[in-house]
Amino acid sequence: MEKVLGFGGLFFRARDPKALAKWYEDHLGITRTPPDYQHAYWVQERGPTVFEPFARDTSYFGAPQYSFMLNFRVADLPAMVRQLRAAGVSVEVDEQVYPNGVFARLQDPDGNPIAIWQPKGHELELPPARRESMEAI
Repeated sequence: MEKVLGFGGLFFRARDPKALAKWYEDHLGITRTPPDYQHAYWVQERGPTVFEPFARDTSYFGAPQYSFMLNFRVADLPAMVRQLRAAGVSVEVDEQVYPNGVFARLQDPDGNPIAIWQPKGHELELPPARRESMEAI
C-alpha cells in the first residue's frame, strides 16, 4: 500500500494572512510560501509526525471554536521558549517530562493553539528514507 510521506502543506483561515504568515516566520522560523518557483519552500527536518483525530467536544485545543492545534517539533525546547518569551509571546511550559519528550503551548496572534515538542527516546530512531524510482510512472 502506498502512503503519504508527510504534510505537503497546511492551509487555514486568518484575519490578516500576510501578518500571520510573518508572525510564524519571525517567531517560529517557518518561511512563507515563495512568490515563484525560483525561491525555496520551508523544508521540514525529518522526524516523527503525530496524526490524531480528537472527539468534537475535546478541551485539548482550548476554546471550542478551534478545530485544530498545530504541533511543531523543535530541537531545543528551552531555547525556543526563551526566544518566544523574549519576543513577548506568552508560552506555557508543561512541567511534566513524558516518555516521548517535553512540551510547551502558546497561541498565534489569531488565537490558534500551538504546541511545541522536543522529542526524545525512540521517536528519534527513524527508518531509512524510502526512495522509489519515478520511472515506473
